[in-house]
Amino acid sequence: MLDSEKTIFNTSNLVLELSSLIEDSKQKIAKVANSTLTLLFWKVGKRIKEEELKNERAEYGKQILSSVSRQLEMKYGRNFTEKNVRRMIRFAQEFSDYNILPPLAAQLSWSHFIELFPLKSKEAKLYYAQNCIEQKWGKRELRNQIQRKAYERTELANIQFSNSHPDLINTFKDPYVLDFLNLKNTYLENDLEKTILQELENFVLELGKEWKLNYISC
Repeated sequence: MLDSEKTIFNTSNLVLELSSLIEDSKQKIAKVANSTLTLLFWKVGKRIKEEELKNERAEYGKQILSSVSRQLEMKYGRNFTEKNVRRMIRFAQEFSDYNILPPLAAQLSWSHFIELFPLKSKEAKLYYAQNCIEQKWGKRELRNQIQRKAYERTELANIQFSNSHPDLINTFKDPYVLDFLNLKNTYLENDLEKTILQELENFVLELGKEWKLNYISC
């Protein structure tokens, strides 16, 4: 192999290695930028809401929102349209405890948070947020899980087992488990335990009679 060919080969490997480092850094920078921007939106929303509350007249609040958003949009771009600023205000209202936000904002996008706004309880918001992080749900999958009432179904499963089977509480964190049991969104509460036990029995039978006898004798 000629010296020039060796140089090209070695350079190519070096470029690949450096490209990997650069791409990794770009992803880290993007995460930091996303987190910083999301937390900024919360602070903007909170500050505008505080200003609105200084005056009890609803018309005054509308004027502040309209004027501030128009000026911010002219100065900083479409992230600060009136529609988006309204979302920022709602963000500060729906997630009133700022202390829980930094770790969530480090993993979730602004679009994720927008999908969480309509949820009524703090517990539901945190459930879906944590599952987004753990299972790497995108915005569409998050919306799908909310529509399927994954949180409500999980809570119902835990309630059913809280008295008779306390050791099984939080066993059904994964909404796919309930789909495995063929339980739709409209299932009756008293169907849950019966269905789960039936599925467990079927599973045991598949493992063989000997294993089943040992299981029953426990």
